[in-house]
Amino acid sequence: MGLEDLFNVVKTRFNATTEDGKDDKDSGDTAVKVPDNMLFKCPRCLNVIMTDELEKNLKVCPKCNYHSRLTAQERIQLIADKNSFSEFDADMLSKNPIDFPDYEAKQQALRSSTGLKDAVVTGECTIRGERCVLGVMDARYMMASMGSVVGEKITRAFEFATENRLPVIMFTASGGARMQEGIVSLMQMAKTSGAVARHSDAGLLYITVLTDPTTGGVTASFASLGDIIIAEPKVLVGFAGRRVIEGTIKQRLPDDFQSAEFALEHGFADMIVERKSMRRTIAHILKLHKGVHA
Repeated sequence: MGLEDLFNVVKTRFNATTEDGKDDKDSGDTAVKVPDNMLFKCPRCLNVIMTDELEKNLKVCPKCNYHSRLTAQERIQLIADKNSFSEFDADMLSKNPIDFPDYEAKQQALRSSTGLKDAVVTGECTIRGERCVLGVMDARYMMASMGSVVGEKITRAFEFATENRLPVIMFTASGGARMQEGIVSLMQMAKTSGAVARHSDAGLLYITVLTDPTTGGVTASFASLGDIIIAEPKVLVGFAGRRVIEGTIKQRLPDDFQSAEFALEHGFADMIVERKSMRRTIAHILKLHKGVHA
């Protein structure tokens, strides 16, 4: 019996119990309560694995190499040197510029459940001793959509890096612009792109790391502007959705369209790096760039 079969059997037994926790008279089995977070079902290969096994493997499926999403804090712990991360603009909060219904309540609920103030965390850190500015988007917060706070924090991060002549590492993961902020969210595309351009004009390094998924207005702005663009394996990278594109051009797209591998093959990405090698790879690039500009 596989893990998934065992999971289904145990869940069935648990559902058959009465409210006081005792077995149903007709079940004949001893019910066992399984914690909701004990098992992980891979959305790509559909295999079920133990959560602790997944976490030991940096949240990468050992069966198919699916790189599942990390929280911002998990990503920072994985990439930055221990205790080196100093956060920027930690208390910045979004307004409701177009009075979108229930927007404030939804944000408050997300702040409570995720511990985040918005969908990106930025700050200064070292990576294997190399000083840099680090930004990490977190898909738990409204699918890391880019609203006014996300755009402002990223812009300020680039401005700090430009002023202090530091490289920027940006881990992107987003569903695109935040519709609840209307035109204000779309303005962030131009604002972040302008900040990236000024950083580039100063001769400084910008590394983009595309994680799952990177789409919409984020792809169309700062995510695509890195001097070096890295992607995790098999992540979704694109602008519009597959069905929208197929409906527009009246053609069927390749099965691997909008994957990291497709982006690499067609020159959009420079390399695909597995999570276990990400910190070492970024540190190596930082050292090489530092040597060029020494």
